[in-house]
Amino acid sequence: MNVKTTIATLSVLSVLSFGAFAADSINSEQAQNLQSVGSVSVSGVASSPMDMHQALIQKADAQGATAYRIVEARQGDNWHATAELYK
Repeated sequence: MNVKTTIATLSVLSVLSFGAFAADSINSEQAQNLQSVGSVSVSGVASSPMDMHQALIQKADAQGATAYRIVEARQGDNWHATAELYK
């Protein structure tokens, strides 16, 4: 699976709701009006892109972010992703 396909898949999956107070997945256009508060990465997620998104949400919530934007995602034996956090 190439990077473009992976990112497209993750974008489609990001529209699903993960909870009322969970950080939201946003695109680069939406991020232009928000303040960056750092970044997080998840690695070794073996099951699915949904699990990777959930791990990113948990890390974003722990840092007080209201939104995140995936800037890197790849799949090998395990999923890996890096996301920019926003308030």
